[in-house]
Amino acid sequence: MFKKVLIANRGEIAARIARTCERLGVATVAVYSDADKDTLHVQACTEAVHIGGSPVRESYLNAEKIIEVAKQTECDAIHPGYGLLSERASFAQAVIDAGLAFIGPTPETLALFGDKMRARQIAQQAGVRVSPGTDEPVADLAAARAAAERIGFPLIVKAAAGGGGIGMETVEDEDELEKALKTCMSRGEAAFGDARIYLEHYIARPRHIEVQIFGDSQGEIVALGERECSVQRRHQKLIEESPSPAFLRFANGQMRREALADAALSVAREVGYQGAGTVEFIMDADGQMHFLELNARLQVEHGVTEMCTGLDLVELQLIVASGSPLPREATQAEASGHAMEARICAEDPKKNFFPQPGDVETLRWPSVTAGALRVDTAIAAGSKVTPFYDSLVAKVIAKGPSRHRALLTLDRALAETIIAPLTTNLEFLREVLAHEAFRAGQYDTTFAERLLAGTEEPR
Repeated sequence: MFKKVLIANRGEIAARIARTCERLGVATVAVYSDADKDTLHVQACTEAVHIGGSPVRESYLNAEKIIEVAKQTECDAIHPGYGLLSERASFAQAVIDAGLAFIGPTPETLALFGDKMRARQIAQQAGVRVSPGTDEPVADLAAARAAAERIGFPLIVKAAAGGGGIGMETVEDEDELEKALKTCMSRGEAAFGDARIYLEHYIARPRHIEVQIFGDSQGEIVALGERECSVQRRHQKLIEESPSPAFLRFANGQMRREALADAALSVAREVGYQGAGTVEFIMDADGQMHFLELNARLQVEHGVTEMCTGLDLVELQLIVASGSPLPREATQAEASGHAMEARICAEDPKKNFFPQPGDVETLRWPSVTAGALRVDTAIAAGSKVTPFYDSLVAKVIAKGPSRHRALLTLDRALAETIIAPLTTNLEFLREVLAHEAFRAGQYDTTFAERLLAGTEEPR
């Protein structure tokens, strides 16, 4: 096990990683920007080092500075958390070249799955279904038109290096194609330094379901259950749950669930996957599953899986990154009950979920109960939510013996939560939980936006 780990991230995920390290007796180093000097993730670590200005490019994306700090503080490993540098193959390689361990997949794996087109190819090589689309970059409008004729409308234009919903545009007909190409190329170049785009057939009103995988350097790879992530806005998740209720409408639902896990493992085995990862799929109206992507990192919603399995996924990351095999409790893990997570964000649903930075003067969390209710956050009374980072301020995760009980526990927890005067999506989250379609488990990726627009009808 490592002696000291630098956490190359911020906010609730940095604080969450620090908790596991503290429990295991591993010292931690926080890095922080000007805006984050008084945050909980800084307080949660053994020591903390300032690395730059508030914008991420001056701090949390400064890979050279982060590695320098890790060496100066005598760390033996770096944990990237999620987002920021977590899926950058160049960063992982630089960490390794500096003589440190990178707590995540290999640089080679990160490079493969950072390219969404290459990921499609890997899935197909593994015998896993993908949506009809292009497996090479679409260079210009003429090539896009030819591909669209083969794929069929509607389709979706995607940035090859995309993530987090950035660089994605739905196209209903040929008249919209040129604008979508320019938009996605521009956004891909701006966000990822990569203007390549590709096309996929657009599956209307799909369900978004993902499988948590874990692999070690000895070749063991396991699936730790699936999570439903269909409550989204702008392709970003708001509520996740496990197991997915999508399979309940099928007589052979359990068989389909097992087939999904097998498909995820097939993709992972194709590259000898190591570390934590999530294989994401979309389910069409007929119940067919289509590979979407593999997120080669810890997911925001990993706590849902932890609640169902009793595992600590960060601990497993540390074990695997240190070269040890997955422990028996992971290779033979069995999920139980039902878990559901709500992401509390500083945003205004009535203004198209636009971020709303502000002050936290009054803060009250629900009473946490081990194994039944958990709150992951990095804000406290007196905190300031700045415009420099993601709007996520907390995750509330509930578990119950049934989906109904988990839902009620989560709703009660949200009702007890007060974050003032900061504008958040708390009220909207409770509207989701109260809606008949959600309570029946009959929802898709358009549900949240249709609910906000008043066009989601009870089923």
